[in-house]
Amino acid sequence: QVQLVESGGNLVQSGGSLRLSCAVSGSPISINTMGWYRQSPGKQRDLVARVTVSGNTVYADSVKGRFTISRDNAKNTVYLQMTSLKPEDTAVYYCNAVNARSARPLFTSWGQGTQVTVSS
Repeated sequence: QVQLVESGGNLVQSGGSLRLSCAVSGSPISINTMGWYRQSPGKQRDLVARVTVSGNTVYADSVKGRFTISRDNAKNTVYLQMTSLKPEDTAVYYCNAVNARSARPLFTSWGQGTQVTVSS
């Protein structure tokens, strides 16, 4: 059974930075595109960044140039470096594998997420 454990969220001022981590067990991340999603209250969970098996990255327009996704296959961990944070980045952040064709989440189970709150 796949387990996803996100960490690194915090309360930060606008313009600040955070680094999120997602430790994966039960499945090697080396075989999957991995992604970070976020969900704000009352909104759907959106994919904001993904990194392919070959290391190519794709970002949502809202975070492009500010967020960087990376992967450490040896540690089975995915990271999200967030800079120049804005209040609208406030959300619970989750990681999951990403279906390379549909861009939909691959694993049916989710972790608990990590809360990022950006104050203005």
